[in-house]
Amino acid sequence: MRLPLVQSVMVVELLVGCAGQSSIKSTEVVDERTGVTVGALQEPIEFVETVQNAVQGNDRRTSFAYLGPVEWDKSGEITYGLWVHIAPGNDRQVGDIRLRGAVTLILDDGPAVLSPMDAPNVGSGPYRPIVSWGQTGYFGLDVAMLKRAAGSEKLVLSFRGVDQSIVDFTPTHETRTTLEKFTHARGITDD
Repeated sequence: MRLPLVQSVMVVELLVGCAGQSSIKSTEVVDERTGVTVGALQEPIEFVETVQNAVQGNDRRTSFAYLGPVEWDKSGEITYGLWVHIAPGNDRQVGDIRLRGAVTLILDDGPAVLSPMDAPNVGSGPYRPIVSWGQTGYFGLDVAMLKRAAGSEKLVLSFRGVDQSIVDFTPTHETRTTLEKFTHARGITDD
């Protein structure tokens, strides 16, 4: 029975088409305890498992992933990172996303393997996990990589599966504008 797969494809296309320009905005919060200013998006960018990976049936729940850039500013010492959360359905499990080489960004100009990092110790994280059974991790990011992602029309999150296969996720809306707005809000421009 192929109807659930066709419906899934139509829903993803509808989400992508309707979302058009992102309304996600950048925010800034000062952690009172540490004095660190944290810049992030109001909401992380949502990704859905690609149709090629998704195995749908009546009892299947699709996996989702979320990505959010973060800037930590401690008295002018600025650090960047990517917050990533995977909310697995029961379709396929990914391995530990915090392992080196487990998460890759696929951009217009090719792949970028993300390296896990420890986020600065602040009162609360810039994003909240979407589901309690998911995995969350922070990955190192520099200005060049942030600009590269913001300038890319293609943005795919790839995770290594438990069986070592690759599980790809595509955004549910256009990401370029969102990431460009984030870089401009953080003062990262080529001007």
